[in-house]
Amino acid sequence: MKTAYLSLGTNMGDRLQNLTDAVQMLAASSGISVIKVSSVYQTDPVGYEDQDIFFNIAVEVATSLSPDELLERCLAIELELGRVRLFKWGPRLIDIDVLLYEDVVMDKEKLKIPHPYMKERAFVMIPLREIAESVAIDYWCEDLIAGQTVLKTDFQVKL
Repeated sequence: MKTAYLSLGTNMGDRLQNLTDAVQMLAASSGISVIKVSSVYQTDPVGYEDQDIFFNIAVEVATSLSPDELLERCLAIELELGRVRLFKWGPRLIDIDVLLYEDVVMDKEKLKIPHPYMKERAFVMIPLREIAESVAIDYWCEDLIAGQTVLKTDFQVKL
């Protein structure tokens, strides 16, 4: 089994339920075991700012899937939950990004590992640091995330 880290976010509908459903679907997937789930963080939108506040989490998984297969499963879960991609950085019912997969470095059209924007996004780095500080430290750059609003909530995703 390989270790991978995912970032999940949502700003439409019942945000906590969307995250819970996505994590439960990951856990129920063949070849994926959910190891750790961060606290839920409330974050301002990035990119396109005229939209609702996001809930974000980081998830550590153990997987027998390849990086491409893991991405395909994440995209399938997004579709199963009803995600519609209207425009880049727009509102979303659920978003599941592959951040890291072991020590793999890849740069394909559909999958880039490490995720190319993770260091710039406090909503990714803070939850990742919570569940995998020794991993996150290699990507942590305070200057890039300074000033971004990320608030830890009292919510937890239940498996």
